[in-house]
Amino acid sequence: MLQGKKNNETVEVSVASERAEAIGGVLIALFAALMAISQMVNGELEEEMMIAHNNVVSYSSWYQSKSIKESLKESELDYLKALIESGIVTGDKIAAIELKMANVEKKISKYESEKTEILLGSSEVGEENWVQDIEGKMGVITGVKQWEKLTQTYDYATKRFDYALLFFQICIVLGAVCIIIYDSPVLQKGLIVLMIIFGITGTFLSIYGYTLAP
Repeated sequence: MLQGKKNNETVEVSVASERAEAIGGVLIALFAALMAISQMVNGELEEEMMIAHNNVVSYSSWYQSKSIKESLKESELDYLKALIESGIVTGDKIAAIELKMANVEKKISKYESEKTEILLGSSEVGEENWVQDIEGKMGVITGVKQWEKLTQTYDYATKRFDYALLFFQICIVLGAVCIIIYDSPVLQKGLIVLMIIFGITGTFLSIYGYTLAP
């Protein structure tokens, strides 16, 4: 009778273990698929982040070039003013110098407006302040500050995906351990519960990271 009872317990343990192995295998497949999707989305976001970062550098250089041109024109304006104030230029030549000064002042104002649009972006300065074009098109500039904000947003989103991938990897490791253990259904159930917790956490982090992406 005791032998029969032990046999029944052994059968129950075996059945419970097989059931846990099956559940563990299904969960591994499910969360592995979710991890693959997360990796793909994360890769795309990282590419977009690199593009945004490169544009920060590119547009910052563009902004600096406008600043240099503006500084040169300001130096030219100071020089022209000095010519008149020193009395070196007299008579009819004063009118020509003043006309030159007016043109230089217009260019300084233009460079200042271009700098503002490049720094803030066309959408921020308003259509009435569009002065800088890209390949003949006006109002299409994404400003340096906008690119910086995009870079930070992509960086924050990709970090959420990195955490999600970590949870998915832990989940898969727990599933592998669950399958390896044959004679402890209680431990297998515990591992399955942990798998579900880590897998769901990874899923929510992935969704959160995706919603953060611009």
